[in-house]
Amino acid sequence: MNAGHDHVGTEIRHETPLWWALGLTSMFLVAEIIGGLLTNSLALLSDAAHMATDVIALTISLTAVRLARRPPDAKRTYGYARMEAIGALVNGGLLFLVAGYILWEAVRRFSEPPSVASTGMLVIAVLGLVINLISMRLLKAGSGENLNVKGAYLEVWADMIGSVGVIIGALIIKFTGFYIADPIIAVLIGLWVLPRTWTLLREAGNVLMEGTPRGVDTERVRAEMLATPGVAALHDVHVWALSSTRSAMAAHVIMDGDASDAEALRLRLAQMLEARFDIHHVTLQVETTSCGLGCEEPQKV
Repeated sequence: MNAGHDHVGTEIRHETPLWWALGLTSMFLVAEIIGGLLTNSLALLSDAAHMATDVIALTISLTAVRLARRPPDAKRTYGYARMEAIGALVNGGLLFLVAGYILWEAVRRFSEPPSVASTGMLVIAVLGLVINLISMRLLKAGSGENLNVKGAYLEVWADMIGSVGVIIGALIIKFTGFYIADPIIAVLIGLWVLPRTWTLLREAGNVLMEGTPRGVDTERVRAEMLATPGVAALHDVHVWALSSTRSAMAAHVIMDGDASDAEALRLRLAQMLEARFDIHHVTLQVETTSCGLGCEEPQKV
């Protein structure tokens, strides 16, 4: 029941904005690192660190998107769809490491806050904000459809918040001379990023652990199948995520009727699962008697 679903077209559509975002981010990264060192701003360097992870994350995302387009082969019969989740997992890990380093460095600076060149810090942060907003606009559409693009989008989103924080910190320092605002802003950026990173890691982990796809209620799937005419009971029902947009399912169906109707029942169930739950990879074994020992207890109407 997989014919007519062009996952390749979707992946190609996601690739172009990733290339644009990577180019813009890479160009600005060098300027931000130099600016952070010249102005002695931890907040700006923390933003540059996030920008560096953006470059890595976008590269990983592009690699994963391209690999995910590869067709199934003898060694990987489902293809490379899970490269999306692997890319998101690596992106989340990078964000955790960067946030941890920034928090550690900020604690050290609280005791002896160094002087910061606020004007240069402000100019660079404003430029960074512009780059982040453009990249976010490019990635926004794909972030709702692809877990890997969502990871890249969250990276850029974190950078955007970081740039806003750096701008606020630069203005505070410029007009009040309150240099401790720099590590405070850096800590707030780190604390803002961490919970969103955890959400990304949890979603990627669910795919890699073959968890139930997001938005799919397994009990409702069972109920809808049992409500289908001709189904007497079910057992060994499994629903799992191949990627953030692709689901698979396998089940044993005990039919209530003549065995000659088994193929018609299988087709009805497969069509219902595709239409109501967007599950296109369905394997159903239709049986006329209970499975006996060695399988799950059948669920009956």
